[in-house]
Amino acid sequence: MFGPTDLKKNTLITLDGQPFKVVEYAQKVMGRGGSIVNVKLKNLVTGAVIPKTFKGQERIEPAEVLSRKAQYLYNDDGTFFFMNPEDFEQFELNDELVGSARDFMKEGDELEIQFYNGTPINLVLPKNIWLAVTYTETAVKGDTSSSIVKDATLETGLVVKVPAFIKTGDVVSIDTESYAYRERKK
Repeated sequence: MFGPTDLKKNTLITLDGQPFKVVEYAQKVMGRGGSIVNVKLKNLVTGAVIPKTFKGQERIEPAEVLSRKAQYLYNDDGTFFFMNPEDFEQFELNDELVGSARDFMKEGDELEIQFYNGTPINLVLPKNIWLAVTYTETAVKGDTSSSIVKDATLETGLVVKVPAFIKTGDVVSIDTESYAYRERKK
């Protein structure tokens, strides 16, 4: 059990017997040391997003979630297929559950999938991911400062802004939440 101030984005909780993920979090401190926490919760079974307010000393139950590694196999018309590398069991996730993670996944990648009562409910990406640049314009000679940015297409098809010195074939680190370029692999 934890209190409302222990919540943060992506925390998994149980509410009315259902698993939820915190997608937005805001805390408001009231007089005399009390506080309220406003969150938006995504139901990991139905996909519905609901607002919820917790007051100071309320107790919140964490979701009993099991995490397992899974290898991404392929995508077929909005259905994503994965395999447990230990027992080779295959399972699928729908497009809605995969969400923006699709922008970062390559066939063969090993990812973490969370299960609730045996049902896959959430795909967890690392904070940063390395991807190869498959296409970007060549920088104009002398125009390679890091303050100038250009579009780069990555191996997953994702297009991000990168510094002018990045070339096709470079491997770059991308923040999976903000889609921001972080660094080039040496």
